[in-house]
Amino acid sequence: MPEMMPSSEMWPFGPLMMLVMAAVVILPFWFIFSKAGYSKWLSLLMVVPLVNLILLYFLAFSRWPSLKN
Repeated sequence: MPEMMPSSEMWPFGPLMMLVMAAVVILPFWFIFSKAGYSKWLSLLMVVPLVNLILLYFLAFSRWPSLKN
């Protein structure tokens, strides 16, 4: 019978890898949102599925407040 869960040796590294991958996604968007003139905290939404696509399109096609000057 095949195992439904991955091997137990890798279990402690699963949550750590998820945190590392979240940081890899959040960190660049933290700087992009701040340079665009939006709240840096919007970058936390980039790890939420479907919301990240909506935010990416919003960021690409909206007028950035930092460029109004």
